[in-house]
Amino acid sequence: MITVSACLIVKNEENVLARCLLSLKDLVDEIILVDTGSTDRTKAVGEQFGCRIFDFSWVDDFAAARNFSFDKAEMDYIYVADADEVIDEENRKRFLHLKQCILPEIEIVQMKYTNQLRFNTTYNFDTEYRPKLFKRNRRFEWQDPVHETVRLDPVIFDSDIEIIHMPEGNHSKRDFEIFQKLIKKEIPLSKKLRTMYARELFVSGEDQDFLEAEEYFASLLSEDREEEELKVIQCVLTRCGRIRHDADQILKNALKNVACKTASAEVCFDVGEYFLEKGDLQEAVIWFYNAAYETDSELNIRYSGEFPLLKLAICYRQAGDMKQSELYQELARKAAQEQVSGDE
Repeated sequence: MITVSACLIVKNEENVLARCLLSLKDLVDEIILVDTGSTDRTKAVGEQFGCRIFDFSWVDDFAAARNFSFDKAEMDYIYVADADEVIDEENRKRFLHLKQCILPEIEIVQMKYTNQLRFNTTYNFDTEYRPKLFKRNRRFEWQDPVHETVRLDPVIFDSDIEIIHMPEGNHSKRDFEIFQKLIKKEIPLSKKLRTMYARELFVSGEDQDFLEAEEYFASLLSEDREEEELKVIQCVLTRCGRIRHDADQILKNALKNVACKTASAEVCFDVGEYFLEKGDLQEAVIWFYNAAYETDSELNIRYSGEFPLLKLAICYRQAGDMKQSELYQELARKAAQEQVSGDE
C-alpha cells in the first residue's frame, strides 16, 4: 500500500478545517498544514489532528505556498486538499481502495470535484476532474525501441473518487486584490489568469470590481490577440460600458463581438440590459433571446441560460404579457436546476 501526505495551505479556516481533517485523518499518513497568517484558531485545530504545521509568509502567490507545502511532504504520494473540502464515507472507501491498488507507474490521479455551482464558484461545471494526488518522486523512463526518448508526459489516472466542495463563500474579493497587485507591479498575467480574472468578474464581481479592471483589459487590445481572448475582453469592456452608461463603448465592443463566428452570451445579455434600463422592451427581448438561445457563454454558463431567461420574464411582465412572463420564469427555474445537477 502506498503512503500519502495531505498538503493544505490555510488562513483563518477554523470554521471548516476540522470537518476536512476528520474526513482525511485515517486516509493519509501525514497532514502538512501550511499557515499563511491565521489570526483565529486554525493552527490549534490542526494541532488537535496531529498535523505538521509550518508558517509561510504570504506573498500573494498560491503557487509559492503550494510548492512550500510539497517540499515538506515525505510520503510516496501527495494529496492536495483545501480546508473547505469534504470526502464522504463512500468516497473514503474508494480512496482507501486506491491506496491499496494503485499501479506504480501512475503519477497523477484525478478526482471529481463536485458541488461547484451551488456556491457560485468560478467554474462552469458542477462536477469536473481535477488532479488531486501526485507521486512525490517521479521516475524517469526511456521509451521506444529505436530513437529512444525519455517519457515526458505524466501517467494520469481518472478515478471515481468524488471530493465535495463546501465553502462558506467564494474568495473573489481576495483574488481581485491579488490580480490588481500583480497589475500594479507590472507582473504579466498569463492567458489563463486573464481568463480567470474575467470569469471571476462575471461570476461574483460587483460594478466597482469591473471598473477597477477596465483599464487593464482595455490595455490588452494594444497587442494582437486570438479571437477567443478578444471575446473575453469584449465581454468585460461591454459590461464596463453598461455600468457607466457609455453607449459608444457598448457599441464598439458589442459590434465586434457579434461579428465573430459566434457571439458571446455575456455581451448579448449586457446589450439587453442596456435597452431594458432605457425602457425599450422590444429591443431588450431580442438581445436576451439571443443570449439564451443563439449564443454560447464565454465566462459564466448562467448567461446563456438562467439569467437571460429571467430577464425575458421581466420584459414580458413589464409589457403586460403575464403568460409569456410565467413561461420564461419556469424556463429559468429549469435551466438553473439543470446547471446545478449537470455533470462534467
